[in-house]
Amino acid sequence: MTTTTLRPTTRTVPRKAPPTRIAGLAARTPFWVFSGAIAVIFLYPLIWTAISSVSPLPGTGQVNGWGLGNYATLAHYQAGIGRYLANSVIVSGLCVILTLLISTLGGYAFARFRFPGRNLLFLLVLSILMVPYASLLIPLYVLLNKIGLSNSLVGVALVLTMFQLPFSTFMMRISFESVPRELDEAAMVDGCSSFSALWRVLLPAVRPGLITVGLFAFLAAWNDFFAPLILINDTNKMTLPLAVSNLRVQVQGVVDYGATEAGVVVLAVPCIVLFLLLQRHYVRGFMSGALKG
Repeated sequence: MTTTTLRPTTRTVPRKAPPTRIAGLAARTPFWVFSGAIAVIFLYPLIWTAISSVSPLPGTGQVNGWGLGNYATLAHYQAGIGRYLANSVIVSGLCVILTLLISTLGGYAFARFRFPGRNLLFLLVLSILMVPYASLLIPLYVLLNKIGLSNSLVGVALVLTMFQLPFSTFMMRISFESVPRELDEAAMVDGCSSFSALWRVLLPAVRPGLITVGLFAFLAAWNDFFAPLILINDTNKMTLPLAVSNLRVQVQGVVDYGATEAGVVVLAVPCIVLFLLLQRHYVRGFMSGALKG
C-alpha cells in the first residue's frame, strides 16, 4: 500500500512596487508632462507646415486633392531648386570648413600657448558678438567689392564665417582646455611637433566640440537670409532661403503659401537629419564646455 504525502500549496502573491520607486515615478511625472508639452509646442509648426505643403489650397500649385504640386512649383522656379540647393550647399560647406579650420587653430593657440596679450586678444575676438550683425554688412559689401568678391558665394561664406568665429573659437578653447595637458606633452616627448600632437592626439579628444562648432556653422549658413540679400544680386546665385522668399510673393502681391511651405520643408529637412544624427556628440560638446566653464 502506497501513501501519498500532501504538500501545502503555495500561492504566488504579486509583489508590490517599493514605495521609493512609486515616489520616484510620481516625482518625475510632472517633468515628463512638461517636456512632452514643450515638444508638442515646438513640433506643431513643423508638422502643420509639412501637412499644408501637400494639402489642397486655392491659389497654389496644389488645388485639387493632396499631392506634390507645391514642390513642383518650387522645383521650377526661375533657375530651379537644384541650383539654389547647390548654392546653399556651397556657402554652408565653405562656412563649415573655414570655421572649423580657423576656430580649431585659434582655440588650440589660446588653450595651449602662453603669449603676451593672450586674454586681451581673446576678448577682442569675442567682442565681435557685441557688434550688431546688420551694421557690418554694408562695410563688408564695400570691402568685398574692392577685393573682387562681391556678388559671389565665396564672399557670402567669408562673411558668415566671420560672424561664426567668436562663438566657435570660444567653444574650441574650452574643449581643448578640458583635455589634460599630459596627453599632448607625452606626444611631444615621443617626438611629435605641436601640429602633429594637435592632429594625432587632441583632435580625436575634442571631436564633440568640433561637431558642435560645425553643426552651428552649418545651421547659421544654411538658414541665413540677410547676408545673401545684401551681398547677392544675381538670381542664379541666390541661396535657397532667398529664393523661397522671392517665390513667396507672386503677381499683384498674392502670396503663394503652398510653395512657401514647401520651401520651408526643404530647408528644414537637412537641419533635422543632421541634428538627429549628431545630437549625441552635440550634447557632449556642450557638456564639456559647461563642466569646464
